[in-house]
Amino acid sequence: MSSRTVIRGGLVITASDEIHADVLIEDGRIAALATSNTPAAESFTADRVIDAQGKYVIPGGVDAHTHMELPFGGTFASDTFETGTRAAAWGGTTTIVDFAVQSVGHTLREGLDTWHAKAEGNCAIDYGFHMIVSDVNQETLKEMDLLIEEGVSSFKQFMAYPGVFYSDDGQILRAMQRSAENGGLIMMHAENGIAIDVLVEQALARGETDPRYHGEVRKALLEAEATHRAVKLAQVAGAPLYVVHVSATEAVAELARARDEGLNVFGETCPQYLFLSTDNLAEPDFEGAKYVCSTPLRPREHQAALWRGLRTNDLQVVSTDHCPFCFVGQKELGRGDFSKIPNGLPGVENRMDLLHQAVLDGHISRRRWIEIACATPARMFGLYPKKGTIAPGADADVVIYDPHAEQVMSAETHHMNVDYSAYEGRRVTGRVETVLSRGVPVITEREYTGHAGHGVFTPRSTCQYLN
Repeated sequence: MSSRTVIRGGLVITASDEIHADVLIEDGRIAALATSNTPAAESFTADRVIDAQGKYVIPGGVDAHTHMELPFGGTFASDTFETGTRAAAWGGTTTIVDFAVQSVGHTLREGLDTWHAKAEGNCAIDYGFHMIVSDVNQETLKEMDLLIEEGVSSFKQFMAYPGVFYSDDGQILRAMQRSAENGGLIMMHAENGIAIDVLVEQALARGETDPRYHGEVRKALLEAEATHRAVKLAQVAGAPLYVVHVSATEAVAELARARDEGLNVFGETCPQYLFLSTDNLAEPDFEGAKYVCSTPLRPREHQAALWRGLRTNDLQVVSTDHCPFCFVGQKELGRGDFSKIPNGLPGVENRMDLLHQAVLDGHISRRRWIEIACATPARMFGLYPKKGTIAPGADADVVIYDPHAEQVMSAETHHMNVDYSAYEGRRVTGRVETVLSRGVPVITEREYTGHAGHGVFTPRSTCQYLN
């Protein structure tokens, strides 16, 4: 059965254009756009008409950094693929790229198969995978080629977490050399984990056990040093590099310098670094544990450099690093020892709204909002123009967004499976009204009408920014 939907009268916003247009959707894809109130638009006929008068019509968000069901610190991220993708849809995100994990001593294939099993049949929206590479060896390097053929074209390595995910410089270089050959993109968690472990040990020995010390030991200089080192290793390998969750002024400077030299180096930041700070980590009565993530929140003065980086395109993407742990029973594992607090924040539902607030606050333009949240992550990870834009042939992942609705963010009203909100009590203007995923309504006028299993695995091509 063929199905047709028309979205009438909205302001269509993409990374490149703003136009009052009607959007025709046919069989799950964008079929045509026509300027509103013209004969071409009036010729659109459909089974379903959505009135978007006074609203924005934007591409569904692409969140290229989530961790559903991630095992970490003796527990698991509290959002499943079912709860996490439903919450993403509520927040106007229609595609996530999650991280499958290779455990040391196991193959990439085993890790990827495990994550396919977690996600398949459970997602409300479409999803892809990056691969965390924890054990670089000759077999792993060969497997990277095979994964790219399957549409898993990016590989994450960690300069942090010795004994868990950590790769040394030799392992990083080998993986980068392989990606230089096969077109893969290395994603780097850039913090000097070996040095940080020394500072953690020393802080605990001094009796400094509260959550705020998590931020103090994971120094901005050690993020900058690791970012510099990752850039130089990528340069030696002739490989592209994508640095995840950039949080510090000094790290942004390293990326800007590399890009000024013409290197294929890219950077992502996250809403928590743009809107939260060490003030949150220092909240009394162990409340600061809610804000423990790595890289850590920084003093407020770092925010200006991150916003500037987003405006100058030294940072290209805002993802969430959504990795929620409940305060009760999970974050509390670190009472008396901040190093045992599971690292991660909830945010997959908040990103699009926070960035719209940033438009209103004058940090970015409307088109830049769509660029950093939809189009660029889709291009960076080989999903464009299927995802990330509203254009003929694209998947009909479309959000009707009310730019005037006001909301107060709260754990009482959010849909993430976590018992607190990192943005509790924050007032923002702008709210998702209706969400289509491949033309199918997932959120309909603020009601959930989707279902687990609608979302499908979406293979990706290689990074679309490389020459």
